[in-house]
Amino acid sequence: MASKASTIHIFTLFLICIPFSNSIDFNYPAVFNFGDSNSDTGGLVAGVGESLLPPNGQTYFRKPSGRFCDGRLIIDFLMDALELPYLNPYLDSIGAPSFKRGCDFAVAASTILPATANAISPFSFGVQVDQFIRFKSRVLDLQPKGRKADKYIPAADVFQKGLYTFDIGQNDLAGAFYSKTYDQIIASIPTTLAEFEAGIKKLYDEGARNFWIHNTGPLGCLAQNIAKFGTDPSKLDELGCVITHNQASKLLNLQLYALCKKLQGQYSDANVTHVDIFSIKSNLIANYSKYGFEQPIMVCCGTGGPPLNYDSRITCGQTKVLNGTSVTVKACNDSTEYVNWDGIHYTEAANHFVASQILTGKYSDPPFADQMPFLLKLKF
Repeated sequence: MASKASTIHIFTLFLICIPFSNSIDFNYPAVFNFGDSNSDTGGLVAGVGESLLPPNGQTYFRKPSGRFCDGRLIIDFLMDALELPYLNPYLDSIGAPSFKRGCDFAVAASTILPATANAISPFSFGVQVDQFIRFKSRVLDLQPKGRKADKYIPAADVFQKGLYTFDIGQNDLAGAFYSKTYDQIIASIPTTLAEFEAGIKKLYDEGARNFWIHNTGPLGCLAQNIAKFGTDPSKLDELGCVITHNQASKLLNLQLYALCKKLQGQYSDANVTHVDIFSIKSNLIANYSKYGFEQPIMVCCGTGGPPLNYDSRITCGQTKVLNGTSVTVKACNDSTEYVNWDGIHYTEAANHFVASQILTGKYSDPPFADQMPFLLKLKF
């Protein structure tokens, strides 16, 4: 892991030392994050009492950290690059958490559309935005009352100067495949993105000016979806991914990109950056061996053996009786060889790769790759 960790530090040094274009300024005093499990640093665990068992967290935190991963998430590595502390979840009230340099409103299993009655997470995107508005109101209320809270809350100007990051929409698509036809799912995308746009507008009206928006990754390459929807080989592409799920991801992403271009024109005093996560993750899965991985799809913390090592009846760290036998889901020997951690989420090593590719600037619109006076060949 040392070589992988050192790579992110190299990126950090370059980010500190080089000038960027006006549209991409990495000198942010704070980050406010919205999303699902891809960037949840403990919201679901705190908000609904969800339990995450070892070996979750084993690689970096040495214990479960509230993240659905063996270690750090993409957002953690981006915070490293910004030289900011890891974000505390808005919903976590224990241990006097500091929100001075930002706050994480993301909650695992959250959707852009309002949550349904049987949803795992009630904290949909609209709720997360409303939580931010309350957060901002409380901060502004507390500030004049003395310095006691200063080390825990951000300054008033941080809300305009801060970076607002978004990684949400995966669950809207993934969940829909269990109850809707493909055509119905595609037809629902404009409604989903209208809800997202409404949330962005509310944040803009609250003073947000720096928006960093991730698109959705290749859902069809997650073991959970392959196990459920890919039992017929004709439904899989050459990489072993479910074709319809990836097609839906691409169509959502096309419309999200169009929305980002609209927002760039509409909010001329704001910076709206679109990041193509789908291309980064697809490249990793297609060329995994080039980047030092051995398993692009098979799960590290799972059960059942090859080809997927995934069983939807039991999650990472759990012990259950399956078919009359007690089964405990344990991690693989070396998670750095795996892209997928638990069938749905990526390993720390894969998250590190994705973050380092984001930081090249090549996958962003507007891009900032031309501002980089170097080329790093990322080969772990």
